[in-house]
Amino acid sequence: MNVSLQNIDKVSALLTVKLEKADYQEQVDKSLKTFRQKANVPGFRPGMVPMGLVKKMYGKAVKAEEINKILSEKVYGYIKENQVNILGEPLPNEDKQPEIDFDTMDEFDFLFDIALAPEFKAELSDKDTVDYYTIDVTDEMVDQQVKSYTQRAGKYDKVDEYQDKDMLKGLIAELDEEGNTKEGGIQVEGAVLMPAYMKNDDQKAIFNGCKVNDVLVFNPNTAYDGHETEIASLLKIEKEAVANYTGNFSFQVEEVTRFVEAELSQEIFDQVYGEGVVKTEEEFRAKIKESIAEQFVADSDYKFLLDVRDFLMNKIGKLEFPEALLKRIMLLNHQDKGADFVEENYEKSIEELTWHLIKEQLVKENEIKVEQEDIVNIAREATKAQFAQYGMLNVPEDLLNNYAQEMLKKKESVEGLVNRAVEAKLATALKAKTTLNNKTVSMEEFNKMFQ
Repeated sequence: MNVSLQNIDKVSALLTVKLEKADYQEQVDKSLKTFRQKANVPGFRPGMVPMGLVKKMYGKAVKAEEINKILSEKVYGYIKENQVNILGEPLPNEDKQPEIDFDTMDEFDFLFDIALAPEFKAELSDKDTVDYYTIDVTDEMVDQQVKSYTQRAGKYDKVDEYQDKDMLKGLIAELDEEGNTKEGGIQVEGAVLMPAYMKNDDQKAIFNGCKVNDVLVFNPNTAYDGHETEIASLLKIEKEAVANYTGNFSFQVEEVTRFVEAELSQEIFDQVYGEGVVKTEEEFRAKIKESIAEQFVADSDYKFLLDVRDFLMNKIGKLEFPEALLKRIMLLNHQDKGADFVEENYEKSIEELTWHLIKEQLVKENEIKVEQEDIVNIAREATKAQFAQYGMLNVPEDLLNNYAQEMLKKKESVEGLVNRAVEAKLATALKAKTTLNNKTVSMEEFNKMFQ
């Protein structure tokens, strides 16, 4: 057996594998013996089929299979052993590959086209300046977060008179054309109304200042602008039946309740950050600001890596790639989409491939390694971020661990977590290497950078 690599140019090569009969015959004979033991041929007991018949029935297929196994092993073994930096998969050569006949041939030459990664050097130092954007945590952001906590801890109180956004509970009854309760008509006990969510302002106004035991007349179809879902839910009917009920209904007020936000208290401080961690409103607001800022770091680092990408791609310039070969690989991977898809997406694919190669170098140069502990920590941080969206910052450790372990059970989740761990470590390393042009921007300004 002989494996050799011939460079065609800087970014493509021809890999040749020469196989002789001695390279594969032993494996072929072993496989045929296995087939003989399992073969179920009429007229012969299991394991007693003549080897000549077995070879006639299975010889060609077994020979081809074993040669392909050896071929794959040797091709990738050579690439790994010689550290050949290839792009995509080796492809059978379309021009020089001799015709293969497993029936008559004992010696074979297999030729593969290899796409080679271009040679370049991705370097960053303190001589390189890259923008780093810190999102300004405003008092308004803190206020919104404080409000979410006080609302979450709030309660509904019974009141005497309706005000905007109060909730009403009472008896709904369908009226006839004369304004009397319709015999056999719809009646809903304990119906809940929130006039503030009605679409029609005149209908909303009907409930202004109403009190318990007041009887009001309104039109649900007008109030909710004919929206089937809201009307069906209120009248306890099917959506298909809503069109049949366009008249007036009475509403007898039985209860008026108002949502009252909780006052900031030690109880809320303890619920959010743990018992005794925060003791004053000033400390609470400072802690919230700190928490929001920590959540923004991942966004800032993500933008930083995008800017590093642009900086290095401009610094390195356009790289040479084996276009025809890479298009063959793309077409092979997207056979269902065809050649037009390859042509339309080739340049974008090359751009992504260039960044992938640059990032590979940066990861290697900065000795970035991801351990299981890193993946678990990223999963925990992702879980904490999800809980934080609902204002839950003091999540028990065992709950965080349970959610993280569930994420780690899914292959696609693990791949995403590994990539996030790599990028987090890479951002930290590159921030220490480069000169950062620190800029503080508003959330609106930051978001506009991605439009």
